[in-house]
Amino acid sequence: MILPKDRDPRFVTIRRGGTLTDSDHQLLALWAALCAEHVLDLFESARPEDSRPRRAIEHARAWARGEVTMTQARSAGGHGMAAARDLRGAARHAAYAAGQAAVVAHVAAHELGAAAYAIKAARAAAPEGEGESAGRLECRWQRDQLPEAIRELVLDDQRLRNDICWSVFDCWERVGVPALPIKRIGPCVGTHPGVAPPV
Repeated sequence: MILPKDRDPRFVTIRRGGTLTDSDHQLLALWAALCAEHVLDLFESARPEDSRPRRAIEHARAWARGEVTMTQARSAGGHGMAAARDLRGAARHAAYAAGQAAVVAHVAAHELGAAAYAIKAARAAAPEGEGESAGRLECRWQRDQLPEAIRELVLDDQRLRNDICWSVFDCWERVGVPALPIKRIGPCVGTHPGVAPPV
C-alpha cells in the first residue's frame, strides 16, 4: 500500500479541488519515469521480449508532453504492472516502478510508488548483505534528479508516507546514527550495483 487513506490536496489538481498545478503534475510524472527507467534493465534482463514496462515509462513522458491522454497512460501503467505478475525480486519491483510512473497521470501521488519500487528493485538486485546500502544510494540518486519546482513537495511526501512505503526513503540513515533531515546535501556519486545511469 503506497497511497494514504486521506488524499493530500497537494497531489490533487486545482481543477479537482486540490492545489497541484498541471506543470507540477507533469514534473511528478517525468521524475517518476526517470526513477523507473533507472532500474528498468533489471526487468529487461529477465524478460527482454516484454516491452510493457518500457512502454509504460514512455507513456508517462508522452502524457507529460500532452501527446497521450490520462486514460492511455493509466492503461499503459496497468499493462506495465501486469508484466510483474509471475516474477519475483528485482525484475518484479522494476516492472511495478514502471507501471506506477505511468499512473501518475491519473493519481499524482503514485510518484512515490515509482520511486519506492525502484528502490526495492535496487535492494533486491544488490549482492547479499548490501541491499540496504544499495537502496540508500538509489534513494539519494532519485533525490538528486528532483526538479526544484517539486523538490520540497516530494521530500515532504516521502517523510509523511515513508512508513507505508516500506521505509525506503530513509536515505541518510546509518547504523547507530540518527537520520539526517531530508534536504539536499550534495550530489550522489555512483549508482547501485548492476544499474547503469540513464544515458
